[in-house]
Amino acid sequence: MDTLPLFHNLRGARCVVVGAGEVAARKLDLLLRADAAVEVIAPQSCAAISQLAEAGRITLLARAYQRDDLSGASLVIAATDDPAVNKQVSEHARAQFTPVNVVDSPDLCTVIFPSIVDRSPVQIAIGTNGTAPVLARMLRTQLEALLPGGLGNLAELAGRLRKKVKVNIPGESERKAFWEKVFQGPIAELMYSGRSQTAEDSFNTLLTASANTKLKGEVYLVGGGPGDPDLLTLRALRLMQQADIVLYDRLISDAVLDRVRRDSERIYVGKKAGEHPVTQANINEKLVEFARAGKRVLRLKGGDPFIFGRGGEEIEHLSAHGITFQVVPGVTAASGCASYAGIPLTHRDYAQSVIFQTGHRKGDTVDLDWDILAKPNQTLVFYMALNGLKYICDKLQKHGLSAEMPAALVENGTRPEQRVLTGDLQTLPAIIEQYDIKAPTLLIVGEVVTLRNTLSWFGEEGSNG
Repeated sequence: MDTLPLFHNLRGARCVVVGAGEVAARKLDLLLRADAAVEVIAPQSCAAISQLAEAGRITLLARAYQRDDLSGASLVIAATDDPAVNKQVSEHARAQFTPVNVVDSPDLCTVIFPSIVDRSPVQIAIGTNGTAPVLARMLRTQLEALLPGGLGNLAELAGRLRKKVKVNIPGESERKAFWEKVFQGPIAELMYSGRSQTAEDSFNTLLTASANTKLKGEVYLVGGGPGDPDLLTLRALRLMQQADIVLYDRLISDAVLDRVRRDSERIYVGKKAGEHPVTQANINEKLVEFARAGKRVLRLKGGDPFIFGRGGEEIEHLSAHGITFQVVPGVTAASGCASYAGIPLTHRDYAQSVIFQTGHRKGDTVDLDWDILAKPNQTLVFYMALNGLKYICDKLQKHGLSAEMPAALVENGTRPEQRVLTGDLQTLPAIIEQYDIKAPTLLIVGEVVTLRNTLSWFGEEGSNG
């Protein structure tokens, strides 16, 4: 995050605008809507600014800018057509630690005006750090179409009755659940359609019912996919925003974790080969404990929770203890990584079936049915195969696969840092030794790997083919 978005209360604050052309007039409109006390300094002014001055809405000083003009200002805007003056205003403002915006000069700004969706008191600010204002306006247009015009009325109702809710529903989790019902149900629709009294009556009825209801905990077992947050399902995103507590594993990317509700409690329960600081039994017990405390618990797993994710064990434990749960499938690593690597898992000419296997070694071996795996016309996908890669390649050759059978290792699949290393069963182990490879990785074996030469489309940097 290059800048920190803030909402600045300028009501009654002195704001100085240097320049009085059409660009300055557009900035003025925003300042006046925020009830700022605006002072404009410029030898000449456009008609719109002159009219505002005549109406007494702004103070207009018809002269050149002077350094003392910034004294006591809460915000400074430089909007002249003279780059030297704009730079001077920026330097003076910075010297006295006053926020300054210089139009079309991001490098001279300490604050930047975002594109704004205004449903006061609800406001959404969209910024690109001055790099792509047209993109910000396009995003604003999309959001304007999605948000009801009466959204501000709903927010005003919530603000007016917020203290009443806090008195009647002392539990924080219960209050959150109550407000979600208000904002997502019929009360919101009544406010959007202008039936405010009916909405308030319904609000009070719901409040009375909720005040005497103890929130029942629930567990959301959600597949977080292989790393790209764009692969999350809509249902996953919705539950990620509802959760009070999040238990997540080491395969969850930072980008996916960023989609979780900001104020939720986050608990890392990751495990990796040879290191189990948090046991599976302990995770199971924590899920039950938190749910019984009335919490909405998000168990966020990399990939799909039912494919080498031990999700089945967790919901068995929840079921045995009478805990309500939901399961949301995710894009499993095999599907996501293969797609982003340009390797189709099945193909009419090369592979008519695909087998998913764990490549995790127990001691010095990977105990698998090698005769079945070494059959032709299929694709093999090994999860967690980095440490056992050479052993797997050797075993497949001993059981009948050609040493020249194509193979690929995908590191950090679907993520910006994705790397794909290709070779065959004989050469791939040696190729891997030349790189500093770290989990998560996925091993793909089969003729379909050769298609990567023509089908690869994502994250080529650092790959070998």
